[in-house]
Amino acid sequence: MRLILIKFLFICCLSLSIGGCETLKEFTSGDSDTTDEYADWNAEKFRTEAKAAVDNGNYEKAIKLYEALESRYPFGEEAAQTQLDLAYAYFKGDDPEAAIAAADRFIKTNPRSPGVDYAYYLKGLVNYNRGIGFIDRFLPTDTSQRDTSSARDAYDNFAELLRRFPESKYVPDAKQRMIALNNNLAMHEVHVARFYMKRKAYIAAVNRATYVVEKYQRTPAVPYALQILQEAYAALQMTDLAADAARIYELNYPDGPPVPEHKSSTLSHRIWDFIGLEE
Repeated sequence: MRLILIKFLFICCLSLSIGGCETLKEFTSGDSDTTDEYADWNAEKFRTEAKAAVDNGNYEKAIKLYEALESRYPFGEEAAQTQLDLAYAYFKGDDPEAAIAAADRFIKTNPRSPGVDYAYYLKGLVNYNRGIGFIDRFLPTDTSQRDTSSARDAYDNFAELLRRFPESKYVPDAKQRMIALNNNLAMHEVHVARFYMKRKAYIAAVNRATYVVEKYQRTPAVPYALQILQEAYAALQMTDLAADAARIYELNYPDGPPVPEHKSSTLSHRIWDFIGLEE
């Protein structure tokens, strides 16, 4: 009798267990009738559609397609190119962090790929363009008055490209951008020196202006730094040093700065500077 009871209880427990599994199966497969919209796509289809999305400016769609392509075809000859394409789509889709992360991942996983130089160049472009938003597209703002961390990162990215791949086809453009970045960084130091002058922190102003003269010797910022040195030394009653700064200025810039601070200054530039929102 006891044996029969044990068998009965075992059968009941087994039935409950099977029923629970069926219930769980039904629960987890509730969305099983949802079809994968890319189920029949091959790698070439993904690439064609993603490129078309990029060409049409639909970067959100392009990112989605490249991510799906990368997850479905993580290996093979075209996998590396997919990583680069995805990094570019992130860049154009205004996701700089994802773009740089994708470029870094490409560099790390494909150190011998012919596209490594482009990955470094792309990182420079991302940082070069970082922070350019709505206001910049419609108003003549002075980027040298803002935080320079991205500009410095961009300069370092381009410098790394030049060091590692001096023959790369991206080098000429990178050099031009580095010149612009260097000029921008120099003028930033001038703006900081002027900030100190307004607050009568003359020693700090001297330090900043001297830094420009020494580090950014061939930039348009140098004559403005020399003017600050004249004013700061005069305010500190250091007449000999003020005279030296004036002499160097007259010797090198007898007709004034060769490049006006706002060489394409317009009414909107002057209004923007008068408001002083960037200072």
